[in-house]
Amino acid sequence: MVIDRQARLVEVQSWNDYFLFTLESPEIATKAQPGQFLMIKVSEFTQPLLRRPISLHNAEGPRLQIFFQIAGEGTRLLSQKKFGERLNLLGPLGQGFTIRPEFRGKEVFCVGGGRGLAPLYFLARELLRTGARPVIFYGGRTAADLPLQERLEKSGFEVLVSTDDGSAGFPGFVTSLVEETLKKRRPEFLYACGPDPMMEKLAEICRGEKLAGEFSLEAIMGCGFGACWGCVKKIRRNGQEKYLKVCQDGPVFPHDEIIWQENDHG
Repeated sequence: MVIDRQARLVEVQSWNDYFLFTLESPEIATKAQPGQFLMIKVSEFTQPLLRRPISLHNAEGPRLQIFFQIAGEGTRLLSQKKFGERLNLLGPLGQGFTIRPEFRGKEVFCVGGGRGLAPLYFLARELLRTGARPVIFYGGRTAADLPLQERLEKSGFEVLVSTDDGSAGFPGFVTSLVEETLKKRRPEFLYACGPDPMMEKLAEICRGEKLAGEFSLEAIMGCGFGACWGCVKKIRRNGQEKYLKVCQDGPVFPHDEIIWQENDHG
């Protein structure tokens, strides 16, 4: 059930152009699942007209959190919200990650690139709670693109970091770090969220390793609940290729269902 609620902003943390908001919204927080998202109204005016889709970073008790990076006018306006302000939210929306009982006692990889790390904290918490052993791979262009590293480590997760410029952790792409780690360790499953080129490479790695996994896709969304058909991606399901709505059928899909070339160039 989609809930339309005013949520009060009770804490703001920021690192350059990255922001972590804590919001009080018991109705949404108690129903939220890892991998779902919110549609947030960023302005009281007509520009920008559309809400912005933002991943749920965490939900605990009556509060939920969002983690985002300024990437355009909508997120710039969102970043200017202050303590005590009320934000209009629609959510929780979409199909989240699958957490399976057979993961108990086994390693599971959670791979995030930049702001794509956002939904993986909530996911890792739930995996830990159900007895799985999440390993978080956190990649960024530079050390400044890893603002949540300390939060993840303090939460007790094993965190492996990489930077494209070598300023922190493994020097190179996070996909290369995953490849190196797979030479020594074999996870039960792999989750991912980040830029499409990163996830396309991870899908290739998963195919080569015969490793199952789920990826959370990003898309430009008009409504967030399937009415506008503005966020379709080509997906292979039950042997057939079809256009599905990221907001309603996703944003999480099995990696082997995503048709990357069609999505990249279509």
